[in-house]
Amino acid sequence: MEEFHINILNIAAVLLSAYMGGLLIRKIGYPAILGELLIGIILGPSMLGFLEYTESIKVLSEIGIILLMVYIGMEIDFHDLKKASWPGLLAAIGGFFVPFVLGYFTIVAYGGTPISGLFVAIAIGVTSLATKSRILIDLKLLNTRIAYVLMAGALISDTLALVIFSGITNFAETNVVSIKELLIISSKILAFFGVTIAVGSFLLPRLGTYISKSKINNSTTFFTLILIVTFGYCELAELAGMHSILGAFMAGLFLKGNLFPKNVSKELNKAFYDVSIGFMAPVFFVSAGFFVDVSVFRTDLGLLLLITGLAIVGKIVGTALFYLPSRNGWREGLTIGTGMNGRGAVEIIIAEIGLGMGIIDKTIFSILVFMAIFTTLTVPVLLSWTTNWLRKRGELVYMDQRNGVLILGVNPLSLLLAKYFAKKQPVTLIDNNLELVTQAQEQGFSCIHGNALNEDVLAESSPENIALFMGLTANGQVNLRAGELLHKSFLVPGIFVAVSEPESKIGDEVLQKSNAQILFSSSVVMDDWAHKITHHEVSESSAAIKDEIAADKWMRRSGISDNFLPVLIENDEGMMRPFHADDLLSPGEKVIMLQQVK
Repeated sequence: MEEFHINILNIAAVLLSAYMGGLLIRKIGYPAILGELLIGIILGPSMLGFLEYTESIKVLSEIGIILLMVYIGMEIDFHDLKKASWPGLLAAIGGFFVPFVLGYFTIVAYGGTPISGLFVAIAIGVTSLATKSRILIDLKLLNTRIAYVLMAGALISDTLALVIFSGITNFAETNVVSIKELLIISSKILAFFGVTIAVGSFLLPRLGTYISKSKINNSTTFFTLILIVTFGYCELAELAGMHSILGAFMAGLFLKGNLFPKNVSKELNKAFYDVSIGFMAPVFFVSAGFFVDVSVFRTDLGLLLLITGLAIVGKIVGTALFYLPSRNGWREGLTIGTGMNGRGAVEIIIAEIGLGMGIIDKTIFSILVFMAIFTTLTVPVLLSWTTNWLRKRGELVYMDQRNGVLILGVNPLSLLLAKYFAKKQPVTLIDNNLELVTQAQEQGFSCIHGNALNEDVLAESSPENIALFMGLTANGQVNLRAGELLHKSFLVPGIFVAVSEPESKIGDEVLQKSNAQILFSSSVVMDDWAHKITHHEVSESSAAIKDEIAADKWMRRSGISDNFLPVLIENDEGMMRPFHADDLLSPGEKVIMLQQVK
């Protein structure tokens, strides 16, 4: 038997490189996947050769693919699909099949086999699920119809790609030609979906009910259960002649948080996120970069540019054309097409499997990786331009008119800010301290007594009407967790939290998971300011904004010291919004501040 050698130093180097690549690329607003791919290309065998593709890296990568597909499945929320089911379906069909057809005929025209053409076609047609992440937050699109259609379109597109992929790999491995064999393979595929859906819809919910009634309360046991279900689904996929990633994806669809007790569900989700996205998946994407041949820029530049161009244009035009029956306008269709141009996880996984099976060669694989990078780079630029175009024409449609404010924490600072917001918007405060809640109610505030980390308690605040959430307790971690819960479970678009430690210590991943902005531009000790307000040691003041300027730049230019706490921004209509460093201040607005007077 061949000896299996684990190169610990190489694994550590790959993990460190993945972390640094992801960190740097997120700083400029792109998904970590791009940074991990690029760092794999640069430090891998194709360029500098600092990192090696060893057997241990291969094993970790394969496990990483499985866990990543489970996580993608777990992230799919059917409530998102209901919000934009018909427009999302149209966008997904047009955005998938038009570039699919263009990619297929291009590869065949260049001498490729029909099977390789289909693999490339799938990779070009896919839309990355990253489109529903930070980009939508940064462009303030989270509560628009565009955001919901992008979410639905990406989910449907990826699901469609995986289903077609499963059939292609099955036929590619068997080389069937007879009708009888085709029927057998089709029956296996249908049986796989039938069994997995039946188990996920009927058996797993009953298992969840049993777990809830039992005294089992161990997250390690539940994590093991997730892995057992996942590998069981993967084995079913293999038995049906399909790739195991489809089994992992199907498992993720049914392994939702409500399968386990609520008191361990969040801890379990975090643990799975850390293992899959934080550890295993980065190893896969860095190692995928090892197989990229940068010489394609010299030997096959024409094909690279053609594939990339068809991917971009095909996605935009296909989405816009198929979106017309929605009656939401061709301009909105173009905008959604630009947003759906991002590619990443599923496309790279499919491409690497095709490379491993010998269906595509290293040149085509390299072209697909660079295509994914280049198309994803266009998304923030084109989506920003097209959404601004819609805004100017008054055609940017919001899903609902949320205008409520939810504040976590009853304390002197939160009550002060609540008074400002209450002039124009309904405000609700929530706290676990009954005495503080009672006192606030006596002052005329609408309050809820309860734990903000409990969904049932948050549901009492009518979260469907909440436009922004402010976490103002002294515990920054509680603020972040409540914000994450509101964003994921109730789609609250604006999440703002006070923290007592520097942003660098919190980490970009934590902020991205909760889609949160740091209040007051930096960390702040809440108890200190609450004490100062209580003892009348602060005064309120405002500063008028004359020119458009970034909030952090305004603070530096104005010489704001630690004696000042910028808390709110008031526009010319009297509407308030929380102050944070990434905001853009406009002429006519005012920054409301607290100033220490003693």
